[in-house]
Amino acid sequence: MDSATKSNPLAGFMRQPKIYIKLPSGGQFWPEGSLVPSENGQYPVYSMTAKDELMIKIPDALMSGQAVVDVIQNCMPNIKNAWMAPTIDIDAILIAIRLATYGEMMNTPLTFGADIEMEYQVDLRLVLDNLMSSITWNPIIPINDNLTIFVRPLNYKQMTETASQNYETQKIMQVVNDDRIDEDHKLKLFKESFDKLTNSTLGMISNSVYKVESSNGSTDDPEYIKEFLENIDKEIFQKIEAHLTALKDLNTIKPIQVPVTEEMAEQGITGSVVEVPLIFDASSFFG
Repeated sequence: MDSATKSNPLAGFMRQPKIYIKLPSGGQFWPEGSLVPSENGQYPVYSMTAKDELMIKIPDALMSGQAVVDVIQNCMPNIKNAWMAPTIDIDAILIAIRLATYGEMMNTPLTFGADIEMEYQVDLRLVLDNLMSSITWNPIIPINDNLTIFVRPLNYKQMTETASQNYETQKIMQVVNDDRIDEDHKLKLFKESFDKLTNSTLGMISNSVYKVESSNGSTDDPEYIKEFLENIDKEIFQKIEAHLTALKDLNTIKPIQVPVTEEMAEQGITGSVVEVPLIFDASSFFG
């Protein structure tokens, strides 16, 4: 038999799609070539392999985001470049992969006050359904009759870079608060930290703005947009920042409503339900 026509006799034992999901973005904001569109908007999701699980356990690969990118591309073959995934799709993608790998229920730790810790089982199907129904993106920021700003979600690469910059800034601030450091060095470190934080904020907003329409003309040139953002009045910048913050809050997974059990009541927790934030940290989420 010609090698080109040979098929692996073990193919029937290999992974098959476990679930299908729609992307909250509807496929918008993905650069050409980064996502293979499906005809019906549904995308197959495979379970993780042993190699994927090992990758998730490598701290450096997690910190850089490479582990998450590799796992996404291996479990959702329609995604060719997960670095370009808009952030409004990331949580849904990760929940779907975990659901396909480990099933619907996930144990999550609950912490109440300073010393009460418990575990609660979360149904990821409900979390995914709620997320899909709540995500929305309003790209238009009308500043005034002469100026309109258009924004898009950051992609996963930009989000990872921003998180890395913020982490570095936090490390610098810890050093600044060290009483053993002399004041001149502290001042220098503080200025470096402030500059990095300012550049990170400006960079995040520059990456989000993709078009500006004005009575003097319109542009989608990144250099023109960056120059514009660096030189606009504070009020305009704050309006853009507030709009993006509102969109981020709107598209964040909402806290889960946990019924108060007898055991929880014995621990001093009052009321019939409590709200608990649901945070997906890849290092523990897939553990």
